[in-house]
Amino acid sequence: MKHYKLPLLLTCMPLTMWAQNSEQQQLKRFEERSRQQEATLASDPFVGITTNGTVEPNVFKIQPTGASTEPIKNAADAFIATLSDTQREETLFPVDDNEWRSWMNQHFYDRAGIGFEDMNDTQKGAAFDLLKASLSDEGFQLARDIMKLNHTLGELKGDMFLLGEWAYWITIMGTPSATEPWGWQIDGHHLIINFFVLGDQLVTTPTFVGSEPVTTDTGKFAGIEILQDEQNQALAFAQGLSSEQRKLAVVTESKTGNHNQTEAFKDNAILPYEGLPVTELDKKQTKELRALIGLFIGQIKERHAKVRMSEIVDHWDDTYFAWKGTTDDDAVFYYRIHSPVVLIEFDHQNPVGLRQQFPNRSPIRQHIHAVIRTPNGNDYGKDLLRQHRERHHH
Repeated sequence: MKHYKLPLLLTCMPLTMWAQNSEQQQLKRFEERSRQQEATLASDPFVGITTNGTVEPNVFKIQPTGASTEPIKNAADAFIATLSDTQREETLFPVDDNEWRSWMNQHFYDRAGIGFEDMNDTQKGAAFDLLKASLSDEGFQLARDIMKLNHTLGELKGDMFLLGEWAYWITIMGTPSATEPWGWQIDGHHLIINFFVLGDQLVTTPTFVGSEPVTTDTGKFAGIEILQDEQNQALAFAQGLSSEQRKLAVVTESKTGNHNQTEAFKDNAILPYEGLPVTELDKKQTKELRALIGLFIGQIKERHAKVRMSEIVDHWDDTYFAWKGTTDDDAVFYYRIHSPVVLIEFDHQNPVGLRQQFPNRSPIRQHIHAVIRTPNGNDYGKDLLRQHRERHHH
């Protein structure tokens, strides 16, 4: 059973009765919107990201990788041990529960699990230890910086309602195990990581990272910046394409809105390949594009990132790079890297929280969304879970 937990930020500051009533009404509207959104899952059973509506068969297989997941299991066990009985009821779900799919980037969404703002210091430390055991140093730093920038957004808006560093939730799916499938999820504004574990295999998608703003020189967390390499290296790569390559890669030079196709509740998006086949790249360009992919894949531990990159390289000849927008030095743009086993989307978005600073509402570099997916039915590790159950006659 899902337990709706509305943020406790209402209790963090004195409010007039009018403000309390107004915010309570807003919370009720948000809860209703959340329930309506989740109701769509019942009529949209999981298939996965495909190019034509049909999953390409036999893309993934259960196999040993030699990359131990024991530290992740131990950290999950330690985190669960800190929870009260009530918190466990709210945080623990079956491994095949639809709660995996009930994530949302937007800040209004009602989350399941235990929120950081509800954790004591011991629980917070254990939750961060789980993230540290699962993610690379760079991946953990990115997650923490996103959380901090969510506080910065509240500062810039002068409104911490539903925003803030601690407005993020943890859930555990299944029972941490060395042999049986399980996983964890962090869910909140601009930060979602789904982390499925089966033996020594991982599937860490869908992952959603981003922020508004993405850099800040003011406030409590002045000096933070995120996703600049993912932005700048991609632009340098696009600028280095030949005129013939650019004709294939650039789908449109127009960039007046948002372009990501596989964000929340888009698990079954149909997205044909488009853009430049990577078989058209020379050796230097191939190295550059793989390095760009590595920035996203490198959010997990190196031993697991190597396994994932090997999988991507195995399907290299079926990979495409697409670009929307110009390639000027100050361009705003969208790009997509797409193959049978990986889909990466990066998008400069229209202003939302910073609309007053950008009144023309065109896409800005200070609002970035990036999504990583595993196409052909293996987001949330669902294809590996299916194979595991078939093999063990569940």
